[in-house]
Amino acid sequence: MSEKVRYSDEELEEFKGIINEKLATARHDYNQMMRQLMNADGNDVDDTSPTYKILEEGSATQTKEELMLQVSRMQKFIQGLEAALVRIQNKTYGIDRMTGELIPKERLRIVPHATLSVQSKEARKH
Repeated sequence: MSEKVRYSDEELEEFKGIINEKLATARHDYNQMMRQLMNADGNDVDDTSPTYKILEEGSATQTKEELMLQVSRMQKFIQGLEAALVRIQNKTYGIDRMTGELIPKERLRIVPHATLSVQSKEARKH
């Protein structure tokens, strides 16, 4: 029996469902973060006390930077998931880009946008 070179259409459909769920959640979280970022510059009635304003400035700046970092990571995650959907469409999903072998299903269920098996990822680090 020959080595399996790609996941079956049924398996790809299962992964597509997982990815679409994660994508919906990621987009929702991304939109919430963006709303939070946009409101970070707003002048709420909470800001009327000068002392409060001074104390809040430092933590607000830090929070905004952290939020921007999270937004950036979320954007990258969404792009990774969208790219995974393209690979499903092309029937190349789940194939390790270094070895050409199938990435184990367990890994793809946890990290659906993975393009490397754990072994390949470790090998790249060294």
